[in-house]
Amino acid sequence: MAQTHPQVSLETDETLFTVLTAINTCGYDQELESSDPLRAQVRSEVANAIQTTPGAKEAVAPMCAFYKKHLAIDAAHELAQYVSLALFLDAPPDFAPREKVDDMPPDAASLIEFSGFLPDFCAKTALHAIWERHRAHFTELTEQYHDPLSQMTFSTEIYLKMPSSSYLGRNFTIYLDVMGAPGQTNARNYGPNYYVILSPTANTNIKMQQIRHTYLHYLLDPLAMKYEVEFARLHPLLLQVKSAPMDESFRANISLLVNECLIRAIELRTDKSTEADRALSLDEDDREGYILTRHFYDALGKFEKDPTGLRNAYSAMLDAIDVGKESKRASQIHFADEAAPELLRLARPQSEHLLLNAEKRLSVGDREGAKKLAQQALDEKQEDPGRALFLLAQVATADRDMEGARTYFQQAIQNAHEPRVVAWSHIYLGRIFDLKEDRSAALEEYRSALTAAGTAVPEAKLAAEKGIEKPYEPPAARRQE
Repeated sequence: MAQTHPQVSLETDETLFTVLTAINTCGYDQELESSDPLRAQVRSEVANAIQTTPGAKEAVAPMCAFYKKHLAIDAAHELAQYVSLALFLDAPPDFAPREKVDDMPPDAASLIEFSGFLPDFCAKTALHAIWERHRAHFTELTEQYHDPLSQMTFSTEIYLKMPSSSYLGRNFTIYLDVMGAPGQTNARNYGPNYYVILSPTANTNIKMQQIRHTYLHYLLDPLAMKYEVEFARLHPLLLQVKSAPMDESFRANISLLVNECLIRAIELRTDKSTEADRALSLDEDDREGYILTRHFYDALGKFEKDPTGLRNAYSAMLDAIDVGKESKRASQIHFADEAAPELLRLARPQSEHLLLNAEKRLSVGDREGAKKLAQQALDEKQEDPGRALFLLAQVATADRDMEGARTYFQQAIQNAHEPRVVAWSHIYLGRIFDLKEDRSAALEEYRSALTAAGTAVPEAKLAAEKGIEKPYEPPAARRQE
């Protein structure tokens, strides 16, 4: 391990090496010709061990069958999902999961069975011995990155006027591994820990730009947690970018969008391109949906002349955003058909992935986006189906599709486990029956809601009691009365 800063480290990792060697054994060949020569050498040594070791073929066969059954939609996702898995496994020889499966990001959780094949694979191929035999080469790789990484962290903190040494309890780790595709860089944020995982090319082309992008997230993401009130004011901007091609997380979360725009502005202000090139980059950011990059680019021009550090200047930059002006400007942007994928994956537990974004889309009035995400969660069968059906019912209600809503609420009751979802589904069904003037069916639903709510969902209990007391009237009817 090479330590470059109090919370920044440059490492190699045997678990990551094992997982990526395993998929190489099973047919992962992406960018093999441009990889570090050690990748081909390791593949050759493992292949030879499989041919000459009794029982090795039998150990590898089910592992590779699993790999081929779970091929991703493209080469980038193929590597990315196994990188995520490796970050959640303990060291050899056990490779036990570090978290409960439900607490893992969906891409890692869906592959957890693969970890069960690794102990036997390592034992039959003597992979630990191969790892030890080539440790000197891994050390050379980390040494080549050490000085550029130190220079990058130093210059970044000087520009921002905020040292990372104050970020106690948080870590930024770069993992180098030769067994992946060198053209791909994976970055992850799991709680207080940020990771960049990359594979060097045959000529060891150092990828400092990708590392710096993630490092800026590491420095700036914590600031967003301190300004919830300020971000609430900016929520209307999400309506303007709902059709933008950028990653879904930015269209659903205003703090993520703001910080990504700020980071892009910092990158523009500190690169060596011409003003003309920077102007083109700002236009491209607009078309991809990063509509506040231009605001932060101008604000950083003033920031550079002031001794105040970004930690103290952050709030003023947020306050200076004119929501009306930015909304009007965004409404006139013709968004591109596609955007470059975001490097950093802000991975969340399985239960908070698609459905969390769907709820946020619905909260800002994007019913079509919410419906699409809820249906995707239902189709993929990786999240709570009851909650997905409840969301679809809410969308149908907003669209005034009462029959569709009734069907979804009934299905939600059959599939949900959360008292909140069950109780409110009964309440909404009761209201639908009241609107149909079927009072007996409505009362049955309200009573079922009372039972489901119990003491755990007091607001649903109160709504059910009101429904029993008198028939539901829609807001419009009450206003007219």
